[in-house]
Amino acid sequence: MLRRGLSKNLSISSDSLAQSLNRGFSTETGRKLEGKVALITGAARGIGKATAAKFIDNGAKVVVADIDQHIGEETAKELGANAAFIACDVTNESDISNVVDFTISRHGKLDIMYNNAGVACNTPPSIVDLDLQVFDRVMGINVRGVVAGIKHSSRVMIPRRSGSILCTASVTGVMGGLAQHTYSVSKSAVIGVVKSMAAELSSYGIRINSISPFAVPTRFVLEEMSRLYPGVDASRLTEMVQNAGVLKGANCEPIDIANAALYLASDDAKYVSGHNLMVDGGFTSFKTFNFPAHAPDSVQ
Repeated sequence: MLRRGLSKNLSISSDSLAQSLNRGFSTETGRKLEGKVALITGAARGIGKATAAKFIDNGAKVVVADIDQHIGEETAKELGANAAFIACDVTNESDISNVVDFTISRHGKLDIMYNNAGVACNTPPSIVDLDLQVFDRVMGINVRGVVAGIKHSSRVMIPRRSGSILCTASVTGVMGGLAQHTYSVSKSAVIGVVKSMAAELSSYGIRINSISPFAVPTRFVLEEMSRLYPGVDASRLTEMVQNAGVLKGANCEPIDIANAALYLASDDAKYVSGHNLMVDGGFTSFKTFNFPAHAPDSVQ
């Protein structure tokens, strides 16, 4: 039915069709973020640092924002001339506003905002023992900080009617039972925030997406694991995290999240918005019954 309608009302030349196909299936292997400017929160270590390096390798200039000034400055120095550091506590809206303004004053624009800063939580597993002060603190960083990042990046992207906003969510925000309630709730909220904001920002040509990684044995994760398993060394904790995955022959690493962020930030994802990209090796896609390979002799 669709093909008939097109054939009656449109005349498409072979040249224009070829040009369209070439745009859609480009084999260009050049740097995907050439001339772009990115701001990444929580970029001093781990996923944020790996993403900053990936963006720079693909032609971007990156502002590294982090609460840890010493490590942040060292990271920016390590990343080279296309990186600059600015201190930022995402619980303070004024800090978020300042880092956005710093990016504009330094580079004249902001093309990519990656809200990556987050914190784990160390709370009892039962809801009846939930410490609401800890809950408020975690939500202030993991959710309010993300919303503030979206607000102030949108402030400078809307007049230009372009931009890409990314947010780090988690598999724990997609499935229950994978983390303490507070952390799971905060990451589930990030996914909801992205969908809500996409409804408005799409009218300005601004894309917004989230990335939900599987557990990555970064310092962030290993510190949390060490609280759960005191006395267990880092190599064993890393092995425990990796063995929890379902995709055999591969482990989730910071570079995998950086690659996902590169895709979503680039023109390769020019029609992707409001999406939560799972980087979990299929972990959240299925469950199995774990029935025995052979039927038992009798069924009770």
